[in-house]
Amino acid sequence: MSTTFASGQPRGSGSPAAAPPAPSPPQLSSTPPVPRLDPRLPAGPLDSAWQRCREGLPLISPANKRKLRVLVVGSGLAGASAAATLAEQGYRVQLVTYHDSPRRAHSVAAQGGINAAKNYAGDGDSIDRLFRDTVKGGDFRAREAGCHRLAEISGAIIDQCVAQGVPFARDYGGTLANRSFGGALVSRTFYARGQTGQQLLYGAYQALMRQVAAGQVELLTRREMVELICVDGVARGVVCRHGLSGALETFTAHAVLLASGGYSNVFYLSTNAVKSNASAIWRAHLKGACFANPCFTQIHPTCIPAGDTWQSKLTLMSESLRNDGRVWLPAQPGDGRPAAAIPEAQRDYFLERQYPTYGNMVPRDVASRRARELCLEGRGVGPGGRGVYLDLAEAIRRDGREAIESRYGNLLEMYARITGEDPLTSPLRIYPAPHYTMGGLWVDYHLMSTIPGLFVLGEANFSEHGANRLGASALMQGLADGYFIAPATVTAWLAGHPQPEVGADHPACRAALAAAEARIAALRPEPGRSPGGRTATDLHRELGLLMIEVCGISRSAPELRRGLAAVEALRQEFGERVRVPDHGPGPDEALERALRLEDFLGLADLMLRDALAREESCGAHFREEFQTPEGEARRDDARFAHIAAWEQREGASPMRHSEPLAFTAMAPSQRNYR
Repeated sequence: MSTTFASGQPRGSGSPAAAPPAPSPPQLSSTPPVPRLDPRLPAGPLDSAWQRCREGLPLISPANKRKLRVLVVGSGLAGASAAATLAEQGYRVQLVTYHDSPRRAHSVAAQGGINAAKNYAGDGDSIDRLFRDTVKGGDFRAREAGCHRLAEISGAIIDQCVAQGVPFARDYGGTLANRSFGGALVSRTFYARGQTGQQLLYGAYQALMRQVAAGQVELLTRREMVELICVDGVARGVVCRHGLSGALETFTAHAVLLASGGYSNVFYLSTNAVKSNASAIWRAHLKGACFANPCFTQIHPTCIPAGDTWQSKLTLMSESLRNDGRVWLPAQPGDGRPAAAIPEAQRDYFLERQYPTYGNMVPRDVASRRARELCLEGRGVGPGGRGVYLDLAEAIRRDGREAIESRYGNLLEMYARITGEDPLTSPLRIYPAPHYTMGGLWVDYHLMSTIPGLFVLGEANFSEHGANRLGASALMQGLADGYFIAPATVTAWLAGHPQPEVGADHPACRAALAAAEARIAALRPEPGRSPGGRTATDLHRELGLLMIEVCGISRSAPELRRGLAAVEALRQEFGERVRVPDHGPGPDEALERALRLEDFLGLADLMLRDALAREESCGAHFREEFQTPEGEARRDDARFAHIAAWEQREGASPMRHSEPLAFTAMAPSQRNYR
């Protein structure tokens, strides 16, 4: 059910959200987790937990499903697959996306592959090994039950996608081909050259459009969520702003699914699409959905280095290139010779030297940290010394140029177009960049947030990756959530919690609409006065530079405290100086940027608080004060073997709750990739 309101002159007035009090680290609570953080984990053996859970979930008859409406926000892999599957089951589904087509969702940019425990390579892979690699890769900061379920479902995802016609690479005999990714000693990654995300999204898209044609899905494009609607504490809809008309619209349903992606653009420069944002999950957080582990952000080691200050985004070079590419730097600092002029004996293949077992296929957090350390020592290459070499020469000599082009053709072409250099004749220059966020809205085993009726899928939730996601696991998680988990658990929720119809005239809908109008009004200049002196883009760039400096690859208490004070100053400056003129109905990109930045500023504050509170190093969260003599992450399992979940409180600092993590199948140990 939806209703559109002309934007016109907004009703009421408002101001940006009040900034939190002076930055100070929150107190760690020793009390048990609040009841709202019940993860609802199945009891009993892990290997049958999901099957027993699924078989015990209540069902709804096909005739009654036709009476129920589900609203999905986001059209990437998680959102499109969930909408298609729920519609196939008989629900009436509305899908909201700010893109002009679901095919433009950022899932399309994923390159390297998708993991699955099929053991097609015959190298000893199994569900149990994928499960253990995932738990270990996340540095023991994820639920065992969720990681095992992900490994269980992985094979079915490949079957589903093959049935859809996804053109995975195959070997000469026609068997699906595999390659290896970081953090694994087996080849379990299925791929479609360097376009895996695109091909998987097209598979989900065709399933979605089949349901659109059947009348089961209403596709609502160019709508961006600006508020969540809750009725008596239950999520019942959203308020969206239409990107072309500027009109505010309300959409209501019996259950709401957020699949809006991650928040790497808090760093301004990232591998994410420019429009990728955190507004949907942040608005839900402000309504009561706890935010889990916001400081767990991933810096990808293989990206094209930034060119200049005014660049708008960064470009990923797939981790799969590390299968055949060797990462190296000149052995001597300040060696400015071209790569071809540096003899083999004067090259330092530092990942192979430091991690002989895994070599160049160490997890992303490890590879990024080591590359940055050596660049800071003056051994980096390229402009500003912010780059390392990824060299395909040995693989070309071994397998031939044609074989390498067939594996990575589009990636190599993209690199050549951007840099003007041929990666087949000279090494690629790469450098770490923000890429993925393991943090997100807290969800239980059923993917439901702390707001009843609000389910969160894909990168938007904190999920199964712990403190560091292994390569090729994002696509696996998004499709597991959308095709297999949410369709079962959403049905169970609807079966046990019948909800009355809610229309746009409901007081909760009117209140959410008024709140959205007030936010927009607060960003408009007062009549007769000129706009403020700062643009949202300018302020966002400043925020990004700050966040990558104080909360990027490495963090420390003094820098995090400095960051909190600086973010507070930026929030005040945003409220005082960012104003967007009202040009009437129509597209308003400046307003969109300002609304997103307001949410990024709040999220940045929470990320810094979370990083400061977690006094340990784990995975991608590397606190300089907590490291081993070898420079590896040093966890504190006695104090921090838990999921941190933050709750917003009106007029007070955010409150930190915790969900303890229990390990029965694997004893937490120091990660060792050497």
